[in-house]
Amino acid sequence: MTTYTITLQNCAFFARHGVHDEEEFLGQRFFVDAELDVVAGEALESDSINDTVNYGIAFTVIEEIVTGKRRYLIEALALDIAKGLCQTFPQVKRAKITVRKPNAPVPGVLDFVQVSVEHFA
Repeated sequence: MTTYTITLQNCAFFARHGVHDEEEFLGQRFFVDAELDVVAGEALESDSINDTVNYGIAFTVIEEIVTGKRRYLIEALALDIAKGLCQTFPQVKRAKITVRKPNAPVPGVLDFVQVSVEHFA
């Protein structure tokens, strides 16, 4: 069996996730990386978009989940994205999703908080 990995990196969305009321009120940008392990099937031979993960559709799935219902934890957000991608693309056997939150409410300076979740279909 042959597999390959597709990565969508640094997808940016405005959303209102977090436990604090001000996070819902103000919202902020979230950044998502999706690493998808795909069973090759016929894609490598057929050279057809219909036999692989369509990047545009994958981006839209991520966008709909991130900009949809509010989640308190980015861990839950990452898992929902992973499950959504695996459901949309049955040839995806592993989805590793990383969500970055640059404006996490912490008592200090940092670049971002980041959570990664791996889901196996």
